[in-house]
Amino acid sequence: MGLFERYLSLWVALSIALGVVLGVASPSTFELIAQFEYAQVNLLVAVLIWLMIYPMMIQIDFSSIKDVGQKPKGLMLTLVINWLIKPFTMAALGWLFFKVFFAQLVDPQSANEYIAGMILLGVAPCTAMVFVWSQMTKGDANYTLVQVSINDIIMIFAFAPITAFLLGVSDIQVPWQTLLMSVVLYVLLPLIAGVITRKKLNANVSPQAINTLLIQLKPWSIIGLLATVVLLFAFQAPTLLVKPQVIVLIAIPLMIQTYGIFGLAYWLAKKLKLAHNVAAPACMIGTSNFFELAVAVAISLFGLNSGAALATVVGVLVEVPVMLSLVYFANRTRHWFD
Repeated sequence: MGLFERYLSLWVALSIALGVVLGVASPSTFELIAQFEYAQVNLLVAVLIWLMIYPMMIQIDFSSIKDVGQKPKGLMLTLVINWLIKPFTMAALGWLFFKVFFAQLVDPQSANEYIAGMILLGVAPCTAMVFVWSQMTKGDANYTLVQVSINDIIMIFAFAPITAFLLGVSDIQVPWQTLLMSVVLYVLLPLIAGVITRKKLNANVSPQAINTLLIQLKPWSIIGLLATVVLLFAFQAPTLLVKPQVIVLIAIPLMIQTYGIFGLAYWLAKKLKLAHNVAAPACMIGTSNFFELAVAVAISLFGLNSGAALATVVGVLVEVPVMLSLVYFANRTRHWFD
């Protein structure tokens, strides 16, 4: 892992602090930024999200899908966890904690928005960081690429319906037009742009051109993520100063979900007798989140200063330390799969 990935939670925490300070010092500036939107999409945030997502999509090699028939049990495990279990357990945990356990600590409107943010995290399987987790567990890199590619294709068609269903079940109004536009803007178009970029580089430039471009884009991707966090917490500054415990309340069910999903997936992988270099990355894909997409859609659906946007950023904050602990566990239990 590079310096940024290794200390992602630290950079996010510093960006949170900076955002709160700026939000208190100059609220009018962020009120002005909030006005720059079209069709409920904040233009500045859209640019920042694209800086994050576009490099990830360049990494996806859809020619790898020809190998989808190899080791089908690992792929089936990933798909079942990602699309039939994880979104629904995330919604259930969100409802349990914010409608039952924490009902006296948050108002009903905020509770609904926190649940919505958790749902968006649960419906967005990991696209980028999973390559890091796979490498750290000595996973099969080519097979990980197949799994991510298949998940991205499914995401185009399944993200909006599952999100709308779970939000509806949680009594949260679903603006379908905005949801579909978010999928097109933050999944379909970056995916198409990534495929076109990869194809042109492979056809006209040296084989190393893709890696060179990704290295050049990486600083911009980092800037996009951290700038988005600063913006979100600048808008949330008044709320956080009054209720700083909100971050902890959101983090608790997110951590339970992450460890619970990994435990279930890892147990199933052992029962299916998968090789460890397939089992570990398959479980990591099912556990980790495409938080960049979740942040973008939360902002589009509920606004920059919403509880849903806050919940998705808390997901970024807890993701790396939790996933690193799971990497450590997977490496220590490699002998279970021998």
